[in-house]
Amino acid sequence: MPDSPERKPTLLSRIVRRAIIGIYHAKGWKVATGGLPDIPKYLIVGSPHSSNWDFVFFVGATARRGVKPGFMGKHTLFEGVMGNFMYDMGGVPVDRSKRANYVEQVAAEFARRDRLALVMAPEGSRNSDGEWRSGFWHIARAAQVPIVATWVDPGAHRLGFSEPFMPGDSYGRDLAHIAEFLRKHRPEYSRYKVLEAQAQAVIAAEQEA
Repeated sequence: MPDSPERKPTLLSRIVRRAIIGIYHAKGWKVATGGLPDIPKYLIVGSPHSSNWDFVFFVGATARRGVKPGFMGKHTLFEGVMGNFMYDMGGVPVDRSKRANYVEQVAAEFARRDRLALVMAPEGSRNSDGEWRSGFWHIARAAQVPIVATWVDPGAHRLGFSEPFMPGDSYGRDLAHIAEFLRKHRPEYSRYKVLEAQAQAVIAAEQEA
């Protein structure tokens, strides 16, 4: 397999990973609260997604705990000479075309692997107002893996992790649980307020259905 643990990582991926961890430390980032669970598979959801540097800081924060985070990437990026590099960096190839069900693809990847800590940015865009897309929740339910929420404060160079929790039958209640955790650490942050309001709207819609 291209991402087999028996295959030696490429020189490029080793250099890039060391550089990323070096940048993390040089920028003074710290894990302020919580830690990653000692379990083989889970889904990490973080916000805000405000910079192209976001994944750099996640790599640095997780590396301190011996975790190699995964990320979803367009399947064509895993072809050719860059394929091994993408796998080495934690990439999970996903076909996002209309004919493909990416939730099923990622759930199958969780089932195939012995270990996977997959990082997702549910806001989807750096320009988001704070509302989340529900794909992460459907993936966690389909893969039967817990969710770990992450608050991020780019200005203070701090972030923290929640305790893992299994998704339930209500997306709204789970979203409210995440929003409560995020607002506990950044109560005045506007995007987290938007997420809290979204959760309440989803709950109301579920109750009317």
